[in-house]
Amino acid sequence: MKPSRSRFPSVRGLRYHLREWGEPGAPRLVMLHGWMDVSASFQFVVDALERDWHVIAPDWRGYGLTDRGPGDCYWFPDYLGDLDAILDEVSPEIPALLVGHSMGGNIALLYAGARQQRVRAVVNLEGFGLKDNPPGLAPGRYARWLDELKAPPTSRRYASATDVADRLRRNNPRLNGERAAFLAGHWSRRNEEGEYEVAGDPAHKIVNPVLYRWAEVEACWAAIACPVLWVEATDTDAHRWAGDAAEIARRIAALKTVEVARVADAGHMLHHDQPRAVARLIEGFLTRVQGVAP
Repeated sequence: MKPSRSRFPSVRGLRYHLREWGEPGAPRLVMLHGWMDVSASFQFVVDALERDWHVIAPDWRGYGLTDRGPGDCYWFPDYLGDLDAILDEVSPEIPALLVGHSMGGNIALLYAGARQQRVRAVVNLEGFGLKDNPPGLAPGRYARWLDELKAPPTSRRYASATDVADRLRRNNPRLNGERAAFLAGHWSRRNEEGEYEVAGDPAHKIVNPVLYRWAEVEACWAAIACPVLWVEATDTDAHRWAGDAAEIARRIAALKTVEVARVADAGHMLHHDQPRAVARLIEGFLTRVQGVAP
């Protein structure tokens, strides 16, 4: 495995964790992890990259080694605010190359639409978005949010890191034992009682009271000026939260300059299932659109 190092800048009042691979001066990639995940999740893709890169991957607020948020729940726009501040820290002089998985892909696309001048290219790994919510769902959603604030979710506990790794393999049967053990060491942490908990604030599981409105997201995606690589897994289960194939095609159509690629024999965690294929797609795309890879 390629070695990584950590630094902890202050980002919007939080002690943020940035994981880095490679050396400053190499072409810079900023990788953004998904919901209930951590920056170390990109280790296998980083290992498979053929050229030298300076890869920077934050743990989002409330995940991994980054501080938890100051409130009792999390708001999606804060991720964009955090990314804006992180890019001021790590890429102030040139627009960034962003690679985002799932929620991280959604953040990258929204940000690229809002800050066109700050982004050179986006690689979106399974960042489909959510199903459009009609306004009539609002009363029930707010009621559910209020109920969950009074009875917030808790973290499941595990007796050992091996149990954590076993849980990861049950969730993703393609994950081999070595990779599961590595991820378990970053995805969980030992508490004061000697048990292991997910290294993510359980408050992330509180429902968002603000409905997902595709029309607003579409407007942001349509404003993106940079090229986008849209990567899907052949065995994805994204239809459960994003919609059917026709809906996904409509979303892709909102992007002005987009290439679509599919990774075979992979599910939603395609960067774990087929990291070499994902790495080849990233480097090939950036060669074509930015000339930054061999």
